[in-house]
Amino acid sequence: MGLFDEEFLKKIEYLYVVSKKVFTGKLRAERKTRKVASGMEFADHRNYAPGDDFRSLDWRVYGRTEKLLIRLFEEKEDLSIHFLVDVSGSMKFRDEVKLNYARKMAAALGYIGLCNQDRVSFCAFNDKVVDRLPVMSGRGQIFKVFQFLEKLKSDGTTSFEDAFKGFAAQTKRRGVAVILSDFENPTGFEKALNFLHYQQFETYVVHIVDDEMMQTKVYGDMSIVDSETGESVDITLTPGLMAQYKKLHEALCLKMEAYCVARHMLYFRTPVSEPFDEIVLKVFRAGGFLK
Repeated sequence: MGLFDEEFLKKIEYLYVVSKKVFTGKLRAERKTRKVASGMEFADHRNYAPGDDFRSLDWRVYGRTEKLLIRLFEEKEDLSIHFLVDVSGSMKFRDEVKLNYARKMAAALGYIGLCNQDRVSFCAFNDKVVDRLPVMSGRGQIFKVFQFLEKLKSDGTTSFEDAFKGFAAQTKRRGVAVILSDFENPTGFEKALNFLHYQQFETYVVHIVDDEMMQTKVYGDMSIVDSETGESVDITLTPGLMAQYKKLHEALCLKMEAYCVARHMLYFRTPVSEPFDEIVLKVFRAGGFLK
């Protein structure tokens, strides 16, 4: 099963168990609204008011207290969660370490959604929608998710705006959009995220960072090849130049985070050196999942 072996299954099952300690929040596995005498789960009472349906009265309470109270029930509404996985060329750098991380994150979060009977879908993109796994629900669908994620190949350039427009056009039901990308080509990410926001998607940005690559001690003359365009440039890599690159990258991360926070989107910087299950728990806590 490759990435998704028995150990992985144990981890995501544990994450699901933890996620059941939920309360009302942003990426809640189920949303509830209180209505009069509808739904399946009793929630509360309120005082009777003229015009209320007598069938909604709680006669047992009336028999004990002589008070006219209306029964309220909680109606469950499932949530649509869409996972957008970047499969552009930059995600294959260093044996697809970033793409593999995105696969694990998407599978783990998707599994929890499936177990909670949410509507879950997956979309692979670069400068367009490359492939999709349609909306599904139920724990038993997880093996379809594994098959879909394992077959993904990273290639091509990135255009967030074009890809997200294609995704929205194909998606009838709005909900949560979880973007998993390295954002190595950050051009236009603002317009793309704004587009999702105005299309009524609740947006989570999972920014996958290859922090191990930035710890390199290999210096000297070399050719740097753009993994998306194939263009190359000859440079002399020095400790000073590497420090400058780290500074620019940090500035980009902070810019993205500030942009997301200002628009009530959740942003997660996710280093590949950090275990994916720890990041999943961070997503839950930040999203209002765990007490």
